[in-house]
Parts: sequence; structure tokens; C-alpha cells
Amino acid sequence: MDISFNLREIITASMVLFAVIDIVGSIPIIINLRNKVGHIESGKASLVSALIMIAFLFVGEEILKLIGIDVNSFAVAGAFVIFFLAIEMILGITLYRDDHPESASIVPIAFPLIAGAGTVTTLLSLRAEYRVENIIIAIVINVIFVYFVLKSSQRIENILGKNGLNVIRKIFGVILLAIAVKLFTTNINELF
Repeated sequence: MDISFNLREIITASMVLFAVIDIVGSIPIIINLRNKVGHIESGKASLVSALIMIAFLFVGEEILKLIGIDVNSFAVAGAFVIFFLAIEMILGITLYRDDHPESASIVPIAFPLIAGAGTVTTLLSLRAEYRVENIIIAIVINVIFVYFVLKSSQRIENILGKNGLNVIRKIFGVILLAIAVKLFTTNINELF
């Protein structure tokens, strides 16, 4: 097995995952959950989300092969999902959202908030362009960041305020939109 670390791939994949996971934009949801149930197990939520992402990175492609879909087709479909996530972030609208959970267990935080449909779709899309070892490092970097955000969500909200969180969400929405366009154009050429 040939392992090749590439700093550019790690940074790009980290930024893409950071934008898709949008843990900073999820702080109001996390605070609401914490107020409802009292305590969120930050370490457990981070670990479970990392395991979900890494497992899907390896098993996801096999599942696609099993149903007869190549990675490039999935990447194009993922580009559309990322595009709509970006539109939600930029315009401040909700195209689709699950009902708010009753408890702040592993299920609402780790999945689908951190390692949700957009994240796993993005992972397979990234796999079409980048090496697996670089994506795994990007996952670890993001999970460490997620852990610190979960641990200090109240403090972050107090520092940034509602307007600060909205500005950050919109900036990452624009970055995500550009990534969706790049993902689409790169992989659509491979299909024809």
C-alpha cells in the first residue's frame, strides 16, 4: 500500500469537511439541546462521528459498487447536495431539516448533526479526487475541532454573538458553493 501525504490535499479536504459539517453554524442547535437535556458528552459524540465518517470512507465505495454506481457519478450527485447545503447557509433558508430531537444523545449530535448525509456524501466525493490517508487526517482535524466546539459552545456563542455566527455561516456557504461547482465540473467530465 502506497501512502502519500499531501499538505494541499489535507488542507483542502479539511476546509471542505469543516464547511459541510458546519459545527460553528450548529452552535445554536447544540446550545438548545444542552438547555433541554443538560449535558452533552462531547468526547463520545466526537468519537462516534469520526468512526462513522471513516467507516463510510472505506465501506461507502463498496456499497456503491454493489448497487452499480461509480464514484464519479456519486461525486456529481454529492456536488448537488453540497450545492443545496451552501444555498441554505448563504440565504439562511431551510430546504430540508429533520424534526428536532428529544434528547442530546449520540444520535442527534454525532449523527446526523456532525456525520450526516452531507458529510458522508462529501467524503465519497472527496475520495474521487484525493488520497484516503489525506482525507482521514482531514477527518481527524475536524473531529478535534468539533470536540473543542462542543466543549466550549456556550463561550463561543458569547464571544461571537448571533451576528458573528451568521457571518461565519455565510462565508463558509460561499466557499462550499465554489467547492460544489468544482466537484461538479471535475467529475462530470469523467462521466462522458
